[in-house]
Amino acid sequence: MKPPADPQQEPVSARIRARIQKAKKRFFANDNISAYIREGELDDLLSEVEGKFREVLKSLVIDTEADHNTQDTAKRVAKMYVTEVFRGRYTDAPPVTEFPNASSLNELMIVGPITVRSACSHHFCPIMGRLWIGLMPNEHSNLIGLSKYSRLAEWVMSRPQIQEEAITQLADLLMEKVRPDGLAVVMEADHFCMHWRGVKDSETMMINSVMRGSFLKDHTLRAEFLSLIKNRT
Repeated sequence: MKPPADPQQEPVSARIRARIQKAKKRFFANDNISAYIREGELDDLLSEVEGKFREVLKSLVIDTEADHNTQDTAKRVAKMYVTEVFRGRYTDAPPVTEFPNASSLNELMIVGPITVRSACSHHFCPIMGRLWIGLMPNEHSNLIGLSKYSRLAEWVMSRPQIQEEAITQLADLLMEKVRPDGLAVVMEADHFCMHWRGVKDSETMMINSVMRGSFLKDHTLRAEFLSLIKNRT
C-alpha cells in the first residue's frame, strides 16, 4: 500500500488551494486569499512561480542559460506577480484608522483623481487609469484619512481584474469601512490588451461608474458629483 503523501512535499500552491477549497471559498483571479496563506509560504510561492515561469520561457524556445538578458527573468517575473502587481491577492488589507463623524458632516466629499494600476485577467496586460470617489456621509459614518482611499484602491486594483468588477469591489469595501448615505466611484482607464495586441487601438479608453445609496436615488446629487469631477479632468 502506498504511504500517504507528505504534505510538506506538495507544492505550496496546492496546500493553499486545499485550504481554500476546504473552507468552500472561491479563489478567482480578483479575490484576496491572504487568510489561507501561512507564515513563510509567500517565499515558497515565489520559488514555485519562478520555477514554473522558467518552464514557460523554455516552451517559448528562449535560451535562458546563454542569453544574459533572460537569465534572471523568471525570478523577476515571479517577484513582480507575487509581491508587486498582484500583491492585493496575497496580502491583508492595509490598516485603516476610522474616526467617528463627530461634527455630523453631511455634505458631498470628493476624493481624486487617484492613479490606479492593474492588469486585465484575460491577458495579464496592464490597465492604467484613475478614479474618483464621491461620498455623502451621515452622523453614523466613519471618516478615514485621505491617503487611505488611495491605499484601499491600490489593494483592490493590484490583482488580475476587469474594470467593471474592480470598482464594484472597491465600492463594497468603502461602503463597509465608511458607511455613508451614498457612494459614487468613477474610473477611466487605458487597457493595454487593446493597445498592445488585438485591434491595437491606442485611443480607446473605458469609463464606468458605480452609484450607491443617495447617489443612485438623487439625480441632482449625482449630477453635481459628475459635474465637479468633469471640471477636474
